[in-house]
Amino acid sequence: MFRQKNKTMDKLLNSAMNIQGTLFETPNPQLLIHDVMCSNFCAVGAVRDYQVLLCDRKEIVGFVEHWHYSKNVNGLTTDYCFKLLDADGNMIGAMIYGKIAMANVWKKYAQNESELIELKRLCCIDNTPKNTESFFIGHTLRWLKKNTEIKTVISYADTTYSHEGTIYKATNFVHCGMTAKGKVIMYEGKRYHDKTIRTKYNGNLKPFAVKIKEALEKGTAEYVDTLGKHIYLYGLRGAVAKNYYK
Repeated sequence: MFRQKNKTMDKLLNSAMNIQGTLFETPNPQLLIHDVMCSNFCAVGAVRDYQVLLCDRKEIVGFVEHWHYSKNVNGLTTDYCFKLLDADGNMIGAMIYGKIAMANVWKKYAQNESELIELKRLCCIDNTPKNTESFFIGHTLRWLKKNTEIKTVISYADTTYSHEGTIYKATNFVHCGMTAKGKVIMYEGKRYHDKTIRTKYNGNLKPFAVKIKEALEKGTAEYVDTLGKHIYLYGLRGAVAKNYYK
């Protein structure tokens, strides 16, 4: 009887070990970003040991939705995505660049739409060394200068969340005034640009646009007034033109 019990226990232990192996032997270690989702995780190594890599949007979506104050990337036009890895290869930062969302605003800052790009999302985990974000931004700006024909980068600091653009000042962006006050849509704890409900693909509204539009009609989503945002510009091919100053 004891031998039978021991055999049964051996089978259970082997089964448990096989399950554990299945959980941790993944062909895509980038999917295990939950390791840095806890607030007490600390980046490993000095800033000089970090890597900035171009990546696919899908690699950083979960990270951005967790660490960025907006908590979402829906409706975000994306051209270039970057991830920041610490000395152990953990993802500790993410960044998204894309065409400016507001129609015709590019005309104020460039001769052609392709010459302007917006830094749309930037986030890092909480516990990183000093200068981590400026290191990250600096590397992406140099990459854009070397690998694209883009002339100017624009980004915004949202005063609704008490952001003043300190990191942009530290990386030599030029403050060029403020946007007007606006509105956003709040839905299930996330905020969406008011143009979200008009976002289309192949002539049809995207599913999430339909969902939020219906939520507005039902009263489960609402418009919220926002304060103006600080406007920052960075010239990749020379100084920002003086007429952009306010």
